[in-house]
Amino acid sequence: MNCTFETAISAWIRSSRLPRFPGRGVLSSLWMMVLVSLATFAKASEVDNMRLWAAPDHARLVFDLSAPAQADVFTLDNPDRLVIDLEDSRLQANPDHLNLEGSAISAVRTGVRNGTGLRVVLDLKRHVEPRYFTLAPNDQYGHRLVVDLEYPGESAVEDPIDPIEAMIREQEIVAARAQAAGQASEEETNAAARALQQAQPHPKRDIIVAIDAGHGGEDPGAIGPSGTREKDVVLDISRQLQRLVNDTEGFRAVMIRDGDYYVGLRQRTRIAREQKADFFVSIHADAFNSPRPQGSSVYALSQSGATSEAAQWLANSENRADLIGGVDGSLSLRDKDEVLRGVLMDLTMTATLNDSLAIGGQVLDQLGRANRLHKSRVEQAGFVVLKSPDIPSLLIETGFISNPDEERRLNDPVHQRQLAQAVHSGIMVHFERNPPPASLLAWERDQERGSSRDEYRIQPGDTLSEIASRHQVTLSQLKQANEINGDVIRVGQVLRIPRS
Repeated sequence: MNCTFETAISAWIRSSRLPRFPGRGVLSSLWMMVLVSLATFAKASEVDNMRLWAAPDHARLVFDLSAPAQADVFTLDNPDRLVIDLEDSRLQANPDHLNLEGSAISAVRTGVRNGTGLRVVLDLKRHVEPRYFTLAPNDQYGHRLVVDLEYPGESAVEDPIDPIEAMIREQEIVAARAQAAGQASEEETNAAARALQQAQPHPKRDIIVAIDAGHGGEDPGAIGPSGTREKDVVLDISRQLQRLVNDTEGFRAVMIRDGDYYVGLRQRTRIAREQKADFFVSIHADAFNSPRPQGSSVYALSQSGATSEAAQWLANSENRADLIGGVDGSLSLRDKDEVLRGVLMDLTMTATLNDSLAIGGQVLDQLGRANRLHKSRVEQAGFVVLKSPDIPSLLIETGFISNPDEERRLNDPVHQRQLAQAVHSGIMVHFERNPPPASLLAWERDQERGSSRDEYRIQPGDTLSEIASRHQVTLSQLKQANEINGDVIRVGQVLRIPRS
């Protein structure tokens, strides 16, 4: 027992006007029992609230605690159950208020364990793999116990990519890597070319756009003056964008999250890569400690650091969402080909970064027609969600939720659709000009152009300088005619040859 606490209670007893009775030994024992009870009360943690979020591949159960508590989590079979034991804890929340829909949990039962502990039993519809951790208080929450129920074998998205489309996309990626690496062996390059040829007749595959609604679940993101949560408005905008993409022939949207649950930052890019996405866009709503800033911004990855102090600060604040959600990790290249692993980060990321900046410019131009711009150019910062070496990626700050006027408009479905249309239009403009070789858009463009002598389809091993020399035009003329900013080209890409 804490001596300071006991001394304070004893002093209170002596100074009080409680009636005195004979038998000091009995009375002392009584006061000692009171002391023990009060000390136990002070030590115990209370479960003030329980919150549940259901995702396609997992569920997250969060206990809001009045103080830290030692936890033990384990599974039982026949039937499947998950047991959560909290030492020296009492339940103040009502678990009947939990919405179990969409989760593996069929019922929640609670009881007292060993007199002072709390036992929570989750009746399960299927086998789960549990993971749990505690979180210290932050600006939004106090002490928490987080229990993740992961579903083995389940996809993080409800509509996974078609296996044939996945194979076609993988063939394109292999060819693009060989082209970008430049130093790949002739055998590897020819193998990539043969893989593409085997996809004939033309696959006419969809261009896949991965849409990432920022934050979610335990992480509400920024909160506006009127209480609007970033995670809610960006999900609304993302769903609007999803509908626009799916309504466009030759395109298909993949939602990184399609509900109020948290997805780790590394997991977001991992899902996009698993789905063989051609483009990744993360939707957010900016915030600042002043209500004055307003307007939309577009960010791409920076390889050498942020382009401004504000961009660096924003990157850090978004990256800290992993700490809020309790998820961490690092990008792994173990699934890459051994020969190409060393050059991927330098060469492939350079290629995707060039595409990111090109798409970002188109999106920024369209956003400027729907909303005021906070920055007139594409900013660059080290966002974790943009660090996928294979996929051109952008982070869109749709507006400042900390600005009262923009908070109101971000809640307006009409304005949400205008923002989604702006992002959609920018993406469409880019891919109409630069369709992936096996896509429906590439096939349609080839049909329109026919076999014009003023065009050239890039073959494995080609470089821009060699193509320019072969057609007797300057390199700058060739780049200008095809709106190419860097030196990266792709196998199967059709170049327009300017007339000399």
